[in-house]
Amino acid sequence: MADVTMPQLGETVTEGTITQWFKNVGDAVAMDEILFEVSTDKVDSEVPSPVAGVVTEILAGEGDVVEVGQVLCRVGDDDAAPAAVPEAAPGPEPAPVPEPEAAPSPEPAPAPAATPEPEPAPAPDPVDAPTPATTDGLILSPVVRRLIADNGLDAAQITGTGLGGRITRNDVEQIIQVRAAGSTPEPAAPAPAAPTAPAAATTAAPAPVAEAPTPAVGARDQVVPLNNIRKRTAEHMVMSKSTSPHVLTAMEVDYERVEQVRKMHKGAWKAEEGFSLTYLPFIARAVADALRDFPHLNASFGGDHLVVHDEVNMAIAVDIDFEGLLAPVVKNVDGKRLRQIARDITDVAGRTRTKQLTPDDLSGGTFTLTNAGQYGTMMQFPIINQPQVAILSTDGVKRKPVVVTDEFGNESIAIHSVGVLALAWDHRAFDGAYAAAFLNRIQEILETRDWEAEIR
Repeated sequence: MADVTMPQLGETVTEGTITQWFKNVGDAVAMDEILFEVSTDKVDSEVPSPVAGVVTEILAGEGDVVEVGQVLCRVGDDDAAPAAVPEAAPGPEPAPVPEPEAAPSPEPAPAPAATPEPEPAPAPDPVDAPTPATTDGLILSPVVRRLIADNGLDAAQITGTGLGGRITRNDVEQIIQVRAAGSTPEPAAPAPAAPTAPAAATTAAPAPVAEAPTPAVGARDQVVPLNNIRKRTAEHMVMSKSTSPHVLTAMEVDYERVEQVRKMHKGAWKAEEGFSLTYLPFIARAVADALRDFPHLNASFGGDHLVVHDEVNMAIAVDIDFEGLLAPVVKNVDGKRLRQIARDITDVAGRTRTKQLTPDDLSGGTFTLTNAGQYGTMMQFPIINQPQVAILSTDGVKRKPVVVTDEFGNESIAIHSVGVLALAWDHRAFDGAYAAAFLNRIQEILETRDWEAEIR
């Protein structure tokens, strides 16, 4: 009999949510066959079975939040009899507490609203009940349950920011920090603390600040729930737009040198590498070189300072069948030639679509490329991947007439492959001249480099 535990899916990951079991009790499972899917705060991953045998017991149901190292199921030998499946039992379920004696204290004072905060300490009764009464019926991880119990909090009064409104450890710790700092939910009007008070208040209660109106649902309308990746993408996009003053700078690029090399080598490339030679690795190679000349674009914003990174770790935005977007990271792009960059981009894109990424594949990015050009876009304004300071959109390349000048200065019209590069950047980090000069450097590299020598 072997225990299957929640794996460590990344250096900073401590827990995850079981989103799907691919095997039931009594099913045979082979080693390395996909057993279950888990969702963390960074990525959804399909986890293979570390052993072969028969699933005899499932200890964590779909939707349960589990910690790294927690036993999720047991797999026995082929002839092992399946054990009875314990119904989702997250732990010894507390017996229904007969409602903490709220009636005996007939004092007419606490009448404003049903806010059973333990702070006013109306009577010594609430000491008996904090844990069972406040977490009963909620799906909480053991760590979150313990934090709520140890600090006498009421889970019903905590706004969850996790999957499906689930309360996370961060939600509870923020409430504890606010209480420790003495920030009660009733900030009167201490004018001097204007810059600090709003920040603390926002941390404690993020939800009510900017609520969009609820749309009316007609009889023939369809309500489509957002999946996990879509929810997290939405949260990140809203946060990014509210954090960075976004500016767009765009530049047209003549890709004719790149196109000539692509046409000449695309057949042999496909036969050797197994995938097509696109514009993206050429652009990634040029961007990596340009970032060496303009290092403040290869940076992260840190409040009152800029962290300029030594390595160029390029995040590549990957669409997942129109269901969401992830940006896995190709590490050390500036130390690689075009062929290796193309292989690495293909690798992370493939693993993204087959749910084989780990959270570490999504961390450490210093600059992001998003490639909408495959759909023929003219130009798009992308949103910065925080805490980075810039993101480059590679838009559609089309054949169009351009003015060319020969070695004697004579001008003529020719048909070339032309496209736009659109850079969204954070105006806190640098100014327009710096961003424009960076784009101009990328343009220069793409239009003048000997790509024939590079591709060999």
